[in-house]
Amino acid sequence: MKRGVWLFCALALLAALAGARASASANVPPVFVVRIDGAIGPASAEYVTRSLEQAAREHAQLVVLRLDTPGGLDTAMRSIIKAILASPTPVAAYVSPQGARAASAGTYILYAAHIAAMAPATNLGAATPIAVGLPLLGAGAEPARRPASAASAPEASLDTPTAKRINDAAAYIRSLAQLRGRDAAWAEQAVRESVSLAANDALSRRVIDLIAVDLNDLLRQLDGRVLALGNSRADSVTLATAQAAVVTLEPDWRSRLLAVVSEPGLALILLMIGVYGLLFEFMNPGFVAPGVIGGVCLLLALWGLQMLPVNYAGLGLILLGIGFFVAEAFVPSYGALGMGGIAAFGFGAVLLIDSDSPGFGILLALVGALTVVSAAFVIGVASMAAKARRRPVVSGLPHMIGGSGEVIEFGGGEGWAFVGGERWHVRAAQLLRPGQPVRITGAHGLTLEVSPAAESATTQGVSR
Repeated sequence: MKRGVWLFCALALLAALAGARASASANVPPVFVVRIDGAIGPASAEYVTRSLEQAAREHAQLVVLRLDTPGGLDTAMRSIIKAILASPTPVAAYVSPQGARAASAGTYILYAAHIAAMAPATNLGAATPIAVGLPLLGAGAEPARRPASAASAPEASLDTPTAKRINDAAAYIRSLAQLRGRDAAWAEQAVRESVSLAANDALSRRVIDLIAVDLNDLLRQLDGRVLALGNSRADSVTLATAQAAVVTLEPDWRSRLLAVVSEPGLALILLMIGVYGLLFEFMNPGFVAPGVIGGVCLLLALWGLQMLPVNYAGLGLILLGIGFFVAEAFVPSYGALGMGGIAAFGFGAVLLIDSDSPGFGILLALVGALTVVSAAFVIGVASMAAKARRRPVVSGLPHMIGGSGEVIEFGGGEGWAFVGGERWHVRAAQLLRPGQPVRITGAHGLTLEVSPAAESATTQGVSR
């Protein structure tokens, strides 16, 4: 009996503790998790910005950016950093899982976050900006070079555009380091010399705030930490992350669409589908579907390409190659234009996306496949053109000479006749009557020369 009472009391106590814990957890604001995996581009910036806005609306206490990125585009990176700096919700940038990296643009984001953390066996750095697209030319200056590091090309030897780009990036990351109280000297070194750091070294140099094995370990270490969101103590918050609910924010349909369309390989495929669809519609008016599909694909491709680091020389070569493909379909060059188009398209596809921009290259296998498809198209069009030229004429005005028709009306040396089921304007040297059969003896533009069928036959018999 006593054992039963003790057991009942123990169960009641456990239930009360569990209820109190659940009630306390329910009152703790949630922690939002946003993942940046892969190259940082317009889709990543859109996703992070919208996630931070949602976190502010739902009063989350912390947003954790889980980073694993080789870098990305400068404009997208700056959009993310602006969103972080303007966010009323503190942001923790966490390089994870183990083996991940926050290179190039990821390093800037790590410096901008309120909390910088890394998992073991991760690294950051290599933040030297690289120009993409066509090199810029200064007034009378040599083309911009792309140094691998400041050690191999001192700043004094850099051309003006490159020096301006590196100095601007160095000042930017230094300002972020000063804002968050992190190692500004190493940050500038990462920009000017492309150096990198492992997690333990980054912690010892005060580049990051802590090392966490996983997300639970990160939240446990952040519990009770006070973060300053502004210049006064009133703008600081105390984190209570140990018992907080974790909400992972997945990209919405818009962000997923941005990510898909801005993928370089797909943008190139959509460009080809769009051009071929419109070409087929122009060659066969009235099909509608090829034109509609081609137009939509072409617009999506152009929209995707305007968000990517496009090399305009490569884009120009692709457009030149497509122009040669179109000309091959209408000009009897027997493959000469097509072969030039294949070469221009192949080189242009390789150069289209600047390969020095991390994560935005195009696979050579995809370029090869599209080039083979284009070559098959050109060979097919050239072979059909050659066969068509060897065939006898079976239509048109030359085929109509010697044919017959029937007069519809006639007067004053000209009139109308049915020829081949169509109504034609005709002229004759003698008077013709409606319903009279005639034979075509010549053509001037869209006017046919005719004569009575019997007279034509007699004339032909005499000439033989």
